[in-house]
Amino acid sequence: MHVIPIAPSTHTHHSACEDERSGQVPKCDLPLARRDFLQGTGLLMGTLAAGSVLAALAPSPVWAAELKQLSTQEGQTLIAMGRVLYPHKKLPDAVYALLAKDLDAKAGTDAATATQLHEGLAALDQAVGGSFAKAPAGKRLAAVKAIEGTSFFNTVRGQCVTSLYDNDMAYAALGYPGSAWEKGGYITRGFQDLKWLPAPSKAASPPPFLG
Repeated sequence: MHVIPIAPSTHTHHSACEDERSGQVPKCDLPLARRDFLQGTGLLMGTLAAGSVLAALAPSPVWAAELKQLSTQEGQTLIAMGRVLYPHKKLPDAVYALLAKDLDAKAGTDAATATQLHEGLAALDQAVGGSFAKAPAGKRLAAVKAIEGTSFFNTVRGQCVTSLYDNDMAYAALGYPGSAWEKGGYITRGFQDLKWLPAPSKAASPPPFLG
């Protein structure tokens, strides 16, 4: 079986798969790097849903994320916690694995962060009486709400903002065409192409003024 390891998030604001001429998200190389073998403390693996946007774009339906500081169970707990904090049915676990990947990298350069993550993730398992990742949704939500405002909670929530949304996989899954300000804005590049809400009336959303 060939796996596609997920590369660390680069957090750039210019999507590598942007089409300079339109607001469409074209087929592109997702932030995945080919390698035959993975070695590390933890390993997260999964498959992209058949028929999904990402499955059509990725070179393989099987993905993997290598962790050097965190265990597989800790990585799975971070994925589950990320889904509690920022739930998106359209985003597969491959995107949430970037959260674990990025926090794992931070743990590798800062001992205090590593300790905070190990203790915080263990506390979540303890709060649900077993595996947080496998616990019912209600228990996971209650456990996360109970630690709201703690340093561990803020560390994970803060990392979610960039890990989950500033990458080409999320752009493709959510239909974001990338930055447009340097191309003249969205007036002629996706101004009224919203598809996931009911179309507004013409009075509520008139055509753009082009001068």
